[in-house]
Amino acid sequence: MMAIGPRVPVSAVVLFALAAVALIPALLCFAGFGTQLHPALSDPMAGLAFLVTAVALAGSGAFPLVLARLAARDERPR
Repeated sequence: MMAIGPRVPVSAVVLFALAAVALIPALLCFAGFGTQLHPALSDPMAGLAFLVTAVALAGSGAFPLVLARLAARDERPR
């Protein structure tokens, strides 16, 4: 498994970065600037959809991170 630094898998970093990218339009929609981006984003539920997507991506990124930490803990001598 490829890792960035001592214990952070690349897949976790990519998923956390995508979560941050999805959070940006969510905040823009909640602030009322969604209409300037696209007419479909004028609905407040569009911001909620982006927020749910960001949370799901962050949750998906947590899995490889937790698995890498568990594997590192098992590899340490007792």
